[in-house]
Amino acid sequence: MARIKLTVAYDGTDFCGFAPQPDQRTVHSALADAVLTSTAEEVEIIGASRTDGGAHAYGACAHFDTQNPMPAETWRLVLNKVLPEDCRIVRSVEVGLDFHARFSATSRVYRYRILLNEFDPFRRRYAHVHWKELDLDSMQAAASALVGEHDFRGYTEEVGPEVLNTRRKLHHVEITQAGDEVHLVVQGTAFLRGMMRRMAGMLFEIGRGHRPIEDSARLLTSERDLMQWPVVLPAKGLALLEVRYDIPGYDARKQPMNEGE
Repeated sequence: MARIKLTVAYDGTDFCGFAPQPDQRTVHSALADAVLTSTAEEVEIIGASRTDGGAHAYGACAHFDTQNPMPAETWRLVLNKVLPEDCRIVRSVEVGLDFHARFSATSRVYRYRILLNEFDPFRRRYAHVHWKELDLDSMQAAASALVGEHDFRGYTEEVGPEVLNTRRKLHHVEITQAGDEVHLVVQGTAFLRGMMRRMAGMLFEIGRGHRPIEDSARLLTSERDLMQWPVVLPAKGLALLEVRYDIPGYDARKQPMNEGE
């Protein structure tokens, strides 16, 4: 038995997210079908993150166990021959059986893009489009309040009863402008459902001048129940850039914050 780790890139426009869903086109099902088509072997695909429907990835990760003796690096070539054009294997390597794509991850890095050019048809499916300049200084000041360990319940889209802990730790939150695009880049240990998109919504509303800077910190406290929560921006602007595995033997299930992704 060998465990294969895949680094996966995909255009999420026509996918209903990563996680398997009945009768839906997902990245998970594309990968599982590709293995089955290539080798006639049914495998269980374990993903590092369950990206939203419509969200993209440059460096998503997954693993599966196989009895096929094929060299690990050959899996990339074999799977890319049968995968759809909007899903590509960037890298395939063999890892130890103690590796877990989700629970061995020490952090994830996401980016949200806001396009300040409503007349560009080539980037509209990969960014939230806004017609006016944003106040980056206010957005960055508000973003700094998100760094650290907080209760991010107010920044979720939906929290199911199975999620008992809504505290998460963000290592880095940065707002930058590159030409006519504003980028929000966040590195965190784990993320709740919709968390990245509502954080982007909060900073977007602050950048537009529709909220005070202090609201980003207030939503992390019990005052969230007295506030109107910010908009959840569309998934098309969100991309998973990287999943990091910086600590050998790390297992998130043994950590205090063990839910989410």
